[in-house]
Amino acid sequence: MRAVVVHTFGGPEALELVDVAVPVPGPGQVRIRVSAAAVNPVDAVTRAGALVEVGLMAPRAVTGIGWDVAGEIDEVGAGVDGFAVGQQVIGLRDLLDRSLGSYADHLVLDASAVALAPAGVSAVEAATLPLNGLTAFQALDLLELAEGDTLLVTGAAGAVGGFAVEIAARWRGVRVVALVGEADADFVRALGAEWVVPRDVPDLAEAVRALVPGGVDAVLDTVGLSARALATVRNRGSFVTVVGGADPIPLRGIRVHHTWISADGAVLATLAAYDLTLRVADTLPLEQAAHAHTRLAEGGLRGRIVLTTAPGGGS
Repeated sequence: MRAVVVHTFGGPEALELVDVAVPVPGPGQVRIRVSAAAVNPVDAVTRAGALVEVGLMAPRAVTGIGWDVAGEIDEVGAGVDGFAVGQQVIGLRDLLDRSLGSYADHLVLDASAVALAPAGVSAVEAATLPLNGLTAFQALDLLELAEGDTLLVTGAAGAVGGFAVEIAARWRGVRVVALVGEADADFVRALGAEWVVPRDVPDLAEAVRALVPGGVDAVLDTVGLSARALATVRNRGSFVTVVGGADPIPLRGIRVHHTWISADGAVLATLAAYDLTLRVADTLPLEQAAHAHTRLAEGGLRGRIVLTTAPGGGS
């Protein structure tokens, strides 16, 4: 089968399309015939070697690329209940130091990292959900918000931010302040944001506290604003970031957390039932992974680029 891997870290040109053996699922695992794999920023930093440099991943001869997957189960390992050959599923590969990622014709995952795909959407759309949806969901869990509480989401029009706004507002009853560029104001309101603050506001804390006197109950920081966003939180509130190195000092009794994503098939199943807004910026064939990474680096995308495989391609 085909797989995109890295032998020597570098720019998009470091991505190589190679022929490898089709993986075999072990006990408790399923094999997915990949239809679509989303391209995420973590894929680019993995390719560049940044995760090895900061100690999040051990050096290895071959590094697989890609976390998000949507496709069809074509083999089930021993001891797996609840999944069968032919089912359309989504999944997340959260093990960094592996020689195969989701940029491939087949991917083996623990069954606990897989869920049935959302009904009524394409595999391309479904592939945009696992990593960013789980990140948003798990970050919101850390904030421990109750219905009626207030939340500032920075980068609210981004992949994680958009899911966070929608989950918080529509399924948890949280009142959301969205920090976005002017062009995205209507979009985040449609997701459920009650208030919108311009991304370039001179004094973020003043602007947010004018809307929510005393400060919001919590912040979900997806862009690394750190102390600037912390200043919007009430005393003894909570703050979570998804950006490495952006954890502020927990002033005023504010609880500060960092979300480190983990695969969770049960939560994926919940997200699949939520009918979330799934955004695809473009689709490209697997062999154009390097071009997809170039496009990602250029920025300005709304939604994810998704790599696709031909049915049965490479097997």
